[in-house]
Amino acid sequence: MKRAAVLPPRPPSPKPATDMSEKSDYKNTVFLPQTDFPMKAGLAQKEPAILARWTEQGLYDKLRAARKGEKRFILHDGPPYANGDIHMGHAMNKILKDIVVRSQSLLGKDAPYVPGWDCHGLPIEWKIEEQYRKKKLDKDAVPPREFRAECRAYAEKWVAIQSEQFQRLGVMGEWDDPYLTMKFEAEAKIVEELLQFAESGQLYRGAKPVMWSPVEKTALAEAEVEYEEITSTQIDVSFEIVESPIPELVDARAVIWTTTPWTIPVNQAIAYGPEIEYVSVKLFDEQMGGLGEYLVAAALLDAFYARTGRAGVEIWSGKGSDLAGSVARHPMHE
Repeated sequence: MKRAAVLPPRPPSPKPATDMSEKSDYKNTVFLPQTDFPMKAGLAQKEPAILARWTEQGLYDKLRAARKGEKRFILHDGPPYANGDIHMGHAMNKILKDIVVRSQSLLGKDAPYVPGWDCHGLPIEWKIEEQYRKKKLDKDAVPPREFRAECRAYAEKWVAIQSEQFQRLGVMGEWDDPYLTMKFEAEAKIVEELLQFAESGQLYRGAKPVMWSPVEKTALAEAEVEYEEITSTQIDVSFEIVESPIPELVDARAVIWTTTPWTIPVNQAIAYGPEIEYVSVKLFDEQMGGLGEYLVAAALLDAFYARTGRAGVEIWSGKGSDLAGSVARHPMHE
């Protein structure tokens, strides 16, 4: 007689978690790194301590001493303006320079870094004048010596602030002895050099048009001028070639393009690129026939045809270096 097998009772199924506290903890199933380093960098808190340690150790001076007598590498630091807090442009500039100086030092060179500041010019004067205007004070009523002293104090204030901000970026250098354009030694050196120009006869008084500020009563640098966006008049001008080492180009006309037509009367030369390809083409008109030969850049030939509304036949092609020695006649001086 066959007997049926008896199976053990099935264990009860686990109850689904009904509370957040009953959820499984999977942390122990993940292989996390075992390290003494903290999981969070906390750089804002740690960097000042690192910088303080560098200062305490005299790290920059030790680098200079270690490289003393080695081949020198000098980075001439184009200075920021001593006017306001630093911005991202300042940060990128200084960090890139710091990378260059440090890499040269690692390559075994004596690479000192002397930071500097531009302390002269209208931006600083304008800030002082803003303070005058708030006080209802006319600048012209202030003695020049007093005005300059206030500008110097303003620049000194921002040199100190910017120096601290640059050092906070980790840039190493001779921060205790920077160069300042307003140092009396630097100003005296400029006067000394100017005297040498005068004594050698190279200094003269002349005249030229400059941008002028009626408010500041002074000339303006190009960087201080803001231009209004306008639509400029553009013209094409042809110059007859009267002499050339290339016979096919004699009597052809070299075409130039400009958005400053008022400069044409005083043009002295035509610029060309030695490696640029040029072509000379003979233009034709259905009614007028041949209209002469014109020398243009090959890459701009289609644009030239479009502007003239004419088609042409290629007579010559070559590089700009082939044009050396050619002479053209000014169309206004014939």
